[in-house]
Amino acid sequence: MKERDLGKTKYTGIRKWFVAAEKSGEFIGIRYGHLRPEAKEPEWLYYRHTEFDGIGAFAEILRSRGVELAALPQIKYYPAYCPIVAALKHWPRYFSPRHPLKWISLERDPNVPVADCPPPAVAWHAFDEAMTYRIRMDSRNMGVTVNTFLLHTLAKAMRPFFEDQLAPMPWMIPVNMRGGVRQYRDTDNHTSYVAVRVNPDEPIAEVHRKISKTLSRGEHWGNWHAFKTSHCLTHRMRVRLVGKAISQWNIGAFSNLGEWDADKCITHPDLAGAWLFAPPTLRTQMVGTGCVTFQGRLTLTAQAHPELTTSTATVQAWINNWVECIQSSLARFAREFSNVLPEAQAR
Repeated sequence: MKERDLGKTKYTGIRKWFVAAEKSGEFIGIRYGHLRPEAKEPEWLYYRHTEFDGIGAFAEILRSRGVELAALPQIKYYPAYCPIVAALKHWPRYFSPRHPLKWISLERDPNVPVADCPPPAVAWHAFDEAMTYRIRMDSRNMGVTVNTFLLHTLAKAMRPFFEDQLAPMPWMIPVNMRGGVRQYRDTDNHTSYVAVRVNPDEPIAEVHRKISKTLSRGEHWGNWHAFKTSHCLTHRMRVRLVGKAISQWNIGAFSNLGEWDADKCITHPDLAGAWLFAPPTLRTQMVGTGCVTFQGRLTLTAQAHPELTTSTATVQAWINNWVECIQSSLARFAREFSNVLPEAQAR
């Protein structure tokens, strides 16, 4: 992943932080996988987060194979906040005490390198079109987004792997800022984020309300401007801050690239099949989970930072739990919906 020379291009502060993370020994490649028809294993690709975000790199993959994409997905929430006020409003949380959740004992090979290489522990699952459609329609009937549904089930799936299974589980959710901000290229890193804590046995409607509230408060804008105002720090200071970060900000990242080519207009043979995606992992964010829907098929991918676990079997257990939680949630909703429907018809 050789970094290209982009001359005197100006970048926002978020890129500088990923450069600092890379200098401190983190692997910042965004993971993509191409599962060709009839293939048993995916072909992995990596794009540096200093150069792309999740949407941007996937667009780059499609365009490099001849697909014409006139415009990339745009932000849906962009209230006009004063940059300085927005940044100052959200900065105190960066200095608040951290209380990272403790994982149960996980297998880790000390001989596996941590720096400059992709995490070895990765697993994935590809749904068929029928299941993907059911997830989308049932989420709508529940009154929530697919994002909320997937995060809610993911939190349930991961909870058994922590010592305190009753503690709130913090997740970082990237937010696409295209349409609200402009970069040199439309594939550059346009990402901010919001943080959401998911409590055990929390109703899915409450998780949806939390996500909506963080967006309506403009937390993604506060974080975006906080990254920008960090230009007053030197590169050495950023590297030191990242390298010294010993407490987790979040359990991990949950990122959904959304739906691509639902009408199946893309026919290039090098794009046929399912596509996988996962955001990078960091010492401050040990888990990277990602979703993408391409031509009607939703995929789930998870990877773990090598300092957490190097066991593919462990991460496969996360995915298995996630799929099981999705299936059980859909089955429970079907039962509840079938009970409500006759009552509504009787009225």
